[in-house]
Formats: sequence, C-alpha cells, structure tokens
Amino acid sequence: MATHQVSNQPPPLEGYDVFSQDRALVEGVEREGGGWAAASLVELGTQAGTAEAIEWGRLANAHPPGLRTHDRFGNRIDEVEYHPAYHQLMQVAVGHGLHAAPWRAGVPAGAHVARAAGFTVWSQVDAGHGCPMSMTYAVVPALQAEPEVEAEWRPRLLSTTYDHRVGPAEAKSGALAGMAMTERQGGSDVRANTTRAEPADDGSWALTGHKWFCSAPMADLLLVLAQAPRGLSCFAVPRWRPDGTRNAIALQRLKDKLGNRSNASAEIELDRTWARLLGEEGRGVHVIIAMVNHTRLDCVIGAASGMRQALAQATHHAAHRRAFGRDLIDQPLMANVLADLAVESEAATATMLRLARAYGTDDPPESAFRRLATAVAKYWVCKRQPPFVAEALECLGGNGYVEEQILPRLFRESPLNGIWEGSGNVICLDALRTMSREPESVEAFRAELGLALGADARYDAFVARLDALLADLAGIEARGRRVVEVMALALQGSLLVRHGHHAVADAFCASRLGGDWGRAFGTLPPGVDTGTIVDRARPKLN
Repeated sequence: MATHQVSNQPPPLEGYDVFSQDRALVEGVEREGGGWAAASLVELGTQAGTAEAIEWGRLANAHPPGLRTHDRFGNRIDEVEYHPAYHQLMQVAVGHGLHAAPWRAGVPAGAHVARAAGFTVWSQVDAGHGCPMSMTYAVVPALQAEPEVEAEWRPRLLSTTYDHRVGPAEAKSGALAGMAMTERQGGSDVRANTTRAEPADDGSWALTGHKWFCSAPMADLLLVLAQAPRGLSCFAVPRWRPDGTRNAIALQRLKDKLGNRSNASAEIELDRTWARLLGEEGRGVHVIIAMVNHTRLDCVIGAASGMRQALAQATHHAAHRRAFGRDLIDQPLMANVLADLAVESEAATATMLRLARAYGTDDPPESAFRRLATAVAKYWVCKRQPPFVAEALECLGGNGYVEEQILPRLFRESPLNGIWEGSGNVICLDALRTMSREPESVEAFRAELGLALGADARYDAFVARLDALLADLAGIEARGRRVVEVMALALQGSLLVRHGHHAVADAFCASRLGGDWGRAFGTLPPGVDTGTIVDRARPKLN
C-alpha cells in the first residue's frame, strides 16, 4: 500500500533441503543403518523444500477430494476425484518408494529406517496423502498369510509407478492398498463387527455389511474384516472382480474430517462383494495385526514429521522477527520455549528411527522389543503432537492462527495419529497385554534401557522408578497411561543419553526425567544450553 512500508516479516521457509537441515534426522538415519540412502533422501528433501511442492500441499488441502457415486448416465461408479496437486504428491511419494521400498528384493539393511526418514521428510509437505502410502506399506506383510494372493498382488504394490487410472489392477502399471475394519457399533472393538462373509463354490467369498471408516477408498485392494462361519476373518477385496466388472463396494459418503483433508476416508457398503480369504478362517485379527503394527509405526513417524515441520516454522519465524528491540530467537523466554520444543522433536525422531530399525529384522530380541516398543512409542509420541503444534503455532502469534500459514493445517492434523490405529486407551491396553502375554518383550525393552545405565544419574533414577512401577501389578490397568508414559520417557532418555547431542540429552534428563519440568513447553530448568539446542534445530535457508 502507498500509505506504509512493511518490514520485520520473515521470508517464506522454502528453497531448502528438508532432510539435510534436520540434523537429528540425518544423524539418526546414519546411526540406525540407513545412511546408504542419504543421496536419495537429499533429493527428496530438496524437492520437499521447494515452493512448488509446498504449493502442492496447500492446494491438495484447499481442494479436498470429492465423491462421484454415479456417472452422467446414472450408472453407479463410486469414484473419488482429487485435485491435480494430490496426484503430484502421490507421484513423488510412490516414485521414491515410500509405499513399499523395504519389501523390494535386494534392498540393503536399514531399508525401513531409510523409508521412515523419507516418509518423515515428504509428509511435511502434506500428511494426508501419506495414508495410502502407509496402507500399501503395511498390507504387504499381511498378504503373506495367503501365498497365492501375495504372488498376484505383490508385484503391483511394489511398483514405483503411480497409476491413478480407474480400472482393473492387472491393466495398470502400479497399485495401492487400503483398509476397512471399523464399524459403527464396534469402533476399536472389531470383534463386534457384523459384516458377513459367505463362502462360494469356487473358493471366493461374498461379503455383506458396512464399514464406518475405509482408509484410501480408491485403492486397488482393500483388507477387510468380516464374520465368517468360523469367526472373524480377514479378506482381500479388489476394486474390480476377476471378470473385469466393478466389485460391489458402494461409497456412501466421504468423511468431513477435522484434518487430513487431502485424503479421502469413506463410509462403504458391501453387498455380496467378491473377496479372497487371507490366512485361516476365524483368525482375522491375527492376520491383520501385521498390517496394523506397521501402520502404528507410521503413526509414530507421522507424528514426528508433523512436530518437526511445526518446529521448523517456529524457529524460522523467531530467527527473522524482531520485537521489543531484539530478535525473538535471542530472547530468553522464547529461547526456552523453542529449545523445549526442539528437545521433544529430537526425542520423537530418535524414537521413530530406532523403532523403524527393529522392523527390519526377524532377530528374536528385536522382534520382542518391536512388539512392545511400537505400542509405547505410538501412545506417547502421538500424544505429544497436539500440544507441541499448538505451542509452535503460538510462537507466530496471530500470524500462526491464519490459514495462509501451514501451522493451522498442522494443528488440525495433530490429533489424527493419536486416534488412528487405536486411540490412547486401546494402545495402553495393548502394551499391558503384550507385557503380560509375552514377558520376553519386557526383557528386550528393559535390555534397551540398560544400554544407557551409568551415563546419567537422573536417567538411572528414572529407570529405577519404572522398575518399581512394573513390579506393582495391582490395579495396573487403571494406571496404564502412567506406566506407558514412564516407559516411553525412559526409552527416549536411553536413546538421547547414548546418541543425542550432549546439550539435548542434558535438557531431556533435566526436564523429563529429573522432575523439574512444568506443564507447558518453555519450562526447561536453569543451566540448559538453549542457544545450542535451538541453533541445532533451526533450518537455514541457502
């Protein structure tokens, strides 16, 4: 405007390498065995930081998917239409193997770590399209329950070509997968499902019922739970029947969600829908848990990703904004807030990368650790995301509350990972059940904690506190959240004490483990090197 000149405005956070500017991520990838993928991650990180990719994320959320139930002639088609920006995001994600790279033949050790890092980087552009990436990644191990189905679908799902054309999978150059478990009357209690499965003479099955949440409804293949004569079973349901006709999957409506708007989630009806049984009849939960565990890993990755992007926005703003005569980043109280956020983000990053490493091996101790640590990390990291993003948003003041910024989108997205694949209570109960039924998981988890003993007295005392909690089993279900929280903090403390930057590890132990930590971010105790922590976390533009 001719009436005034505007100054003191931060430049857009764009034109930088999202991967390389995240030192905790770079160091963790190398440490956990994914360093061989650094060049690919730099390529992806550079693209994620471009103005073009950032605009794709904005457009995909500003123009959410729409449902077309019928064509212009009145024929039922049940198709979801997406903005072109969504397809651009998907093309990059599939091209970089974020949907299936660890399952490809000949990949080096640490493939799950490399994929987790890529998922972290690219999800910062847009989290919504990560849903079909996660579903496809997770469905591959579940298909092993039925070798014939796996042999048919595995090559399609592992393709790095994104083909969003509508039609039979055999005519496409790549395929994606989704999942439909939840029903209205049961929610997380999938054994309350009422969808019926009837066997046919040719070995196929016919499913009839409804699903309240169908993730990635336009996927080429859905995993569905239904009640067969011998109990709850898992089925592979393609969008098209073998004879080339549309399968009977009616999309009733798309969910109007708080966040995750670029991604379609649907309510569906099944009417004698053609399906193949996966695994044994009556063992559906056992079959699909392989998929659920991998998607729970992605919940942890997604939460860490959202936290990292919120932190990047907050530190970038504070470094380029002056108030009361000083840069915000140099003001002690703001530095405390930013450092506290940075410590939380580093802890989440270290946790998800360590967990991803555990998914890359069948070693018995690592498998036992993975079973328990997945629930522990899923609960805590996802639970920390909403208050984290809210605090980062507040660092921008009123600007952070305006939709032109990315932070409102990150804030709307923040509760999702805590709800998806089991909300807090479900996850805590799963952790308690695992500890009760699989004592080797407790031994493996405790062995991981033991690797850091003797390095920090505050950490040692905290682990002793955890041991006391686990020794007292009376009323442990009612105390489940507190027990899992302490387990998660102990795991994060172990990782940071062993591998983290000394300033970050000290701040973590002094606040989270030492007891001198307030209820809000920005309450790190005196003596913490906030300047070093914030400088380490802040992305620098080229």
